[in-house]
Amino acid sequence: MVKERKTELVEGFRHSVPYINAHRGKTFVIMLGGEAIEDENFASIINDIGLLHSLGIRLVVVYGARPQIDANLEEHRCEPVYHKHTRVTDSRALELVKQAAGMLQLEITARLSMSLSNTPLQGAHINVVSGNFIIAQPLGVDDGVDYCHSGRIRRIDEEAIHRQLDSGAIVLLGPVAVSVTGESFNLTSEEIATQLAAKLRAEKMIGFCSSQGVTDASGAIISELFPNDAQQRVEELEAAGDYHSGTVRFLRGAIKACRSGVRRCHLISYREDGALLQELFSRDGIGTQIVMESAEQIRRATINDIGGILELIRPLEQQGILVRRSREQLEMEIDKFTIIERDNLTIACAALYPFPEEKIGEMACVAVHPDYRSSSRGEALLNRIAAHAKQLGLTRLFVLTTRSIHWFQERGFTPVDIELLPESKKLMYNYQRRSKVLMADLS
Repeated sequence: MVKERKTELVEGFRHSVPYINAHRGKTFVIMLGGEAIEDENFASIINDIGLLHSLGIRLVVVYGARPQIDANLEEHRCEPVYHKHTRVTDSRALELVKQAAGMLQLEITARLSMSLSNTPLQGAHINVVSGNFIIAQPLGVDDGVDYCHSGRIRRIDEEAIHRQLDSGAIVLLGPVAVSVTGESFNLTSEEIATQLAAKLRAEKMIGFCSSQGVTDASGAIISELFPNDAQQRVEELEAAGDYHSGTVRFLRGAIKACRSGVRRCHLISYREDGALLQELFSRDGIGTQIVMESAEQIRRATINDIGGILELIRPLEQQGILVRRSREQLEMEIDKFTIIERDNLTIACAALYPFPEEKIGEMACVAVHPDYRSSSRGEALLNRIAAHAKQLGLTRLFVLTTRSIHWFQERGFTPVDIELLPESKKLMYNYQRRSKVLMADLS
């Protein structure tokens, strides 16, 4: 049992290292709703934020306070007022908003400042900076209703924020900001997080909700959404009367952030211990990503893709890199192929040949257009083929290659003996080509 735990720890750490290297030096905007702060798992979330900081990730944390503000208003018998689902903040309500927001700022700062023994923040010295990085302006009057001290962003001092991040600080911002006239205004955390992510050219925006992410009709987590799909989901939630949940508020912001250049927005559960780390440092993640639409797509091939695949693989066949396939063979095996298509051009392909009895699959006919070989298309194909293999119940994946040995080794494949091939594949092995056999464990 001890050995198993040790192996699990070692393998988990090894698998996370590429993500650690990829994230170091990048800017992440983390949106912490008031619901997440109230949850019993909040201490773990703070510890994980501190861990991200220790790994060299530049962090801007934006916190909301909706439930805390509502509780403070109720305690002081101040009836909340909304117009078009936006809070109307009069002078009395503003004081209660500032109380709730101010207490949360102190609590978050205190938790990030802990360096107690036997905690993940032991020995950490985190500088948490809050300030007037955001200038607000009033929402004004709509349909004769004065929003009073409810506001929106007028300007962000991104240079000042970058200076703090460059110095190694975590920037912490709440829902109250001041205007050029010195007045205070109540802003939504999703607007602040969204505009910060866009202005700072953040690599990611991360938010929390009560579930594991966005779910489909059967309750399964949707791992990836494009902005148009996310917009449809927002409209469905709003039609059902949901205007203020963590999911709908984050999705609204994520749609705008992606369309403004933020590469990925992640929605995860504030109730799941370690969700932040699982989402950022594992291949499959745990929540929902909102990613920008592209002219490029990866999909299963159809009979109409034969011509594009042939055009792609013929030069490699002529060089002896790939085994020659006839058009007739491709037509019979087209259901085995996955392609990447860009502007109606097939720029990459690969095939999966399963051997169900041995629970093993072969990844074959891997080809990437010369203009795109310096990008991550090959890795995208590998990930898609591996995911498909898992769906088929396969536990291992192998390749036969003469030229790309190191590329596959860098992605977890290990050279193995021919004897480990499925029996039918061993009979077909071409000893004249002397292809190397590399295998990866899909578990």
